[in-house]
Amino acid sequence: MLRSTRGVALITLAMLNVFTLAAGVVLARMLPPRLALVKPVRVAARPDVRASPVLGSASGGPMPTSSGLSSAVGSLLASPSLGSGVAAVVADASGNIVYSQDGSEMTAPASTEKLATAIAALDVLGPGAQFRTRVVSGPGDSIVLVGGGDPTLAAGPAPSSDYPQPATLKDLAARTASALKARHRRQVQLGYDVSLYTGPGMAPGWPESYVTSGDVTQITALEVDQGRLTLAGAPEDADDPVNFQPRSADPVGMAVSAFESFLTSDGIRIEGTPSPAATPARAAVLGSVSSPSLSAMVEWMMLESNNVIAENLARHIAIAMGDPASFSGGAAAETAVLRRLGAGSGVQLVDGSGLSPDDQIAPDTLVRLLAAAGSPRHPTLRPAITGMPVAGFSGTLSAGQSVFGAIGGPARGVVRAKTGNLTTVAALAGFAYDSDGRLLEFVFNAAHIPKPASLQTAADTINNAAKALASCGCR
Repeated sequence: MLRSTRGVALITLAMLNVFTLAAGVVLARMLPPRLALVKPVRVAARPDVRASPVLGSASGGPMPTSSGLSSAVGSLLASPSLGSGVAAVVADASGNIVYSQDGSEMTAPASTEKLATAIAALDVLGPGAQFRTRVVSGPGDSIVLVGGGDPTLAAGPAPSSDYPQPATLKDLAARTASALKARHRRQVQLGYDVSLYTGPGMAPGWPESYVTSGDVTQITALEVDQGRLTLAGAPEDADDPVNFQPRSADPVGMAVSAFESFLTSDGIRIEGTPSPAATPARAAVLGSVSSPSLSAMVEWMMLESNNVIAENLARHIAIAMGDPASFSGGAAAETAVLRRLGAGSGVQLVDGSGLSPDDQIAPDTLVRLLAAAGSPRHPTLRPAITGMPVAGFSGTLSAGQSVFGAIGGPARGVVRAKTGNLTTVAALAGFAYDSDGRLLEFVFNAAHIPKPASLQTAADTINNAAKALASCGCR
């Protein structure tokens, strides 16, 4: 029986082969003649393109000298466009200073301060931390929307191309509606609780024009889309760092209104007008959504120099350290963390973003923080580096994203840095590989540009100093 079955199988297989060959001949005759010229795919014997790595490995060659660095960048930093009091520090990968020009002088850091905020947040909260927005049961028929200080919370879904994807009030409303319907509730009063933060929404030194120029919103524990609006005045629901339309003057009201609308669409009727409310102790949670991880938010903040993320992180540092979640509490808590990490006394802050001209950080302090973030002893701080823009490729070091966006030439791909600018401040802090492959840390800061009209020229000059680092051995 076994032999008979095997014989039938062999005959069947042979017949299938004959049929397949015949079908192939017929199909070939039916195809257009030009397809006969198509050749089978083959693997090339050698690569067609030979590309060098964007960031090469560090060399063991001799370090640049102070005189060599002075020759390379000193004349650039003496440009009248930068004004007086230009500070500069260049160090090796361990933070050992090789060149300094007024490096210990306290100076306005502008957004290079976000490096310090990122490091402090990562150290205290951990890269996996998330911030939760909740809806809880209130007294009677009420529910309470509780702001959790998520700076990336969106109203509706963001475009699928946005990364990381934020939590949304639309999702929170759907979860809340589902929980209410399971309790046979279809009519509620809506309250909202933003008591996680205290103090004013604007920091010392912030003009009201920061909101109308699209730089930031008032800082609150509940807002959506960082207050960014479409031309029609709706929440933008997209990460657009170059949207400089005026931001919402009432970020809490915008968030509550969006949540109310989503909840209504999900079949829950809202009685009366939403109003402030306290979160009851041990209240039942009806729904919650969580932010992306802190590491992802830090990279987001660093890449596009996001002020709202920075200010929220400063408040969460304060909460973790037991300080008030306000501008002053955040600044005090962040300063304490940075000093514990070895920053020394060269830090005096009033906010977390660097928007205030009252902030002061010494360049050699920023260099020490760069060294800490790159040290194997502090692996949790690494997102502060990986989030930095890459010259000519990403974030505020790419075309059209900031006054530093024109950087290229020798710096392209080998300079990674945090940008910073106010109306009369231009600063750059980060890393560069020199022509010998040595990894250098640097901070260039011009905090006294003669006039706002000179800002672009000043930024171009600092870009040229970064390019000089990348193109020389500087010995």
